[in-house]
Amino acid sequence: MTSKTLTPLALYEQVAEQLRQRIFRRELEPGAWIDELKIAEEYGISRTPLREALKVLAAEGLVTMKLRRGAYVTEVSRKDISDVYRLLSLLEADAAAEVAGKATDEQLQRLQQTHEELKQNTADAERFFALNESFHMQILDIADNRWRNQLVADLRKVMKLNRHKSLFKQGRIEDSLAEHEAIMQALLKRDPKIAMSAVQQHFSNGLDAAI
Repeated sequence: MTSKTLTPLALYEQVAEQLRQRIFRRELEPGAWIDELKIAEEYGISRTPLREALKVLAAEGLVTMKLRRGAYVTEVSRKDISDVYRLLSLLEADAAAEVAGKATDEQLQRLQQTHEELKQNTADAERFFALNESFHMQILDIADNRWRNQLVADLRKVMKLNRHKSLFKQGRIEDSLAEHEAIMQALLKRDPKIAMSAVQQHFSNGLDAAI
């Protein structure tokens, strides 16, 4: 009984994740129309779970539903990006300040390990991006506010729509690494004000690169 109840939910969530990753990889470009019939045939599913998946992505801001025209990959404007970066700066700077004051030595050591991995992967943009996000999410996890984490996760999905114009911009990886070093040092010194300022500067610079 239970497995039958969960199967449809698992299916549309799987479809949502596959489409989400295709959007992030730019296989589905911003502004592109999503051909429901073609994708349903490609995945070997009916259009019902596909439409449920599209509703999930629409709630995340990755897909825009247009009346009588179907679903499109969301196109983000300069204002959208600016708004997202501003909110992320506020939320993540606050989290970093908390971490500076309450993180255990073991938690900071694990964060430092992620930072060291970042240093070793500057030549691999995709790997660097994944580690970069992991670094930020570790800070949020240590701060331990699930409501903030949920907000940040949704905002970061929108930010990924524009990542090829920001982190992949020439020289941005090196700059981002230096900014992470400043954040890491502030956390190791357990200085909430400097940690907050370093995160705010990181997002300010990221926004400049993004737009």
